[in-house]
Amino acid sequence: MNITNNATLLPHNTFGIDVRAAKLMIVEPGDAIPRLDEPFVVVGEGSDMVFTRDYNGTVVVLSHTDCVEVMPDGLRLKVWGGMVMDKLVEWSLANGFFGLENLSAIPGTVGAAAVQNVGAYGAEAKDTIDTVETVDLVTGECRTYSNTECRFGYRSSRFKQSEGHELITYVTFRLSRTYTPNLSYKALTDLPHETAMQIRQSITDMRWSKLPRPEEHGSAGSFFKNPVVDEETYCRLKKAHPDMPDAHPMSASSSGQPTYKLSAGWLIDRAGWKGRNMGRVGVWHQNALVLYNLGGCTGSEVNALAVAIQTDIRQKFGITLTPEAIIV
Repeated sequence: MNITNNATLLPHNTFGIDVRAAKLMIVEPGDAIPRLDEPFVVVGEGSDMVFTRDYNGTVVVLSHTDCVEVMPDGLRLKVWGGMVMDKLVEWSLANGFFGLENLSAIPGTVGAAAVQNVGAYGAEAKDTIDTVETVDLVTGECRTYSNTECRFGYRSSRFKQSEGHELITYVTFRLSRTYTPNLSYKALTDLPHETAMQIRQSITDMRWSKLPRPEEHGSAGSFFKNPVVDEETYCRLKKAHPDMPDAHPMSASSSGQPTYKLSAGWLIDRAGWKGRNMGRVGVWHQNALVLYNLGGCTGSEVNALAVAIQTDIRQKFGITLTPEAIIV
C-alpha cells in the first residue's frame, strides 16, 4: 500500500483539475485495508468527479492493476475493482467471454462501473454483474452483495446512495461464451457487428467521434443524467417542441403512471449551450452533455458552468437537470 501526504490529484481525475489531498492511499490487490477515522473519499479513475478545492482528508484509490480470475463455473469473472473498465472489456473478448462489448471505451474503473451502474449503447453494468464485494472503511466489515442487493437503477446503486463508506474491492460478472449482439441501440444495426470485436470497434469509433479524447481535453464524460419525467410533463414538452426526440414509456412511477426519459443533450443543445464557453470550461461542440477543460480550469469554474446550464434549462423547459458527475 502506497500512502503519500499532500499529494496532487492531477493524475487521479480525468477533468485534469490540479488540486491536492492531505493524504493519498493507493491500495493494491491483497493489501490489508485499514479503517479510516478522518474524512475520506473513494476515487476510481476520477472520470466522474469534479474537485472544487483541495481535499482535507484521505483520497482512497485502488491501483489500476489488471486482475481477473475465471471462476470454476467458467462463466463468471472475478475482477479487481481498480481495473480500468475498458481493459476488462478488451480482456473478456480476447478470452472468449461476451456481454460487455457494448460498454467499450467507457472511462473509469470496474468498481466505479458498479457504483454508477454505467451504461451506453443499450447496455448497463447491472446486466452482467453477479456480485459486488466491499470493505467498509469505517467499520472494517467485508460484505458481498448480490445483484438484487446492489439496488441498481438509472446511473445509480446502493453504493452511490449510501454514505460512501464502502470500498468496492471485487466485482464478479456473469458472461456468456456465445456472442449474441445487443443491437437495442438502433444506430448499431447499421455498423459492423458480425463479431464482438467488430461491435467493440464500432462503438469505440462512435464514442470518440462525439467526445473529446482524454489526452487532448479533460472532461468527466456525460456530465448530466437524462431527466425522467411523468407523462403529463413529456406531453407538454412534446407539444411545445415537436422536434424533441421521441421517448418511449419506461417503468411506472410510484404513482403507477408511466415515466419518460428525456434527452438532456437535446435540452442543452436547444437552449443554445452546445459549443459555448465560460472562461476555461466549455460545452463540447459535438455533444452537449459533455463539459470540458479548455486548459487550466478549476473545479469551481466547472461547477459554475453546470449551475448556469441547470438554471437556464429550468427556466426554459421547467426541467431540473441532475449532474451525473460527483462534485467534491
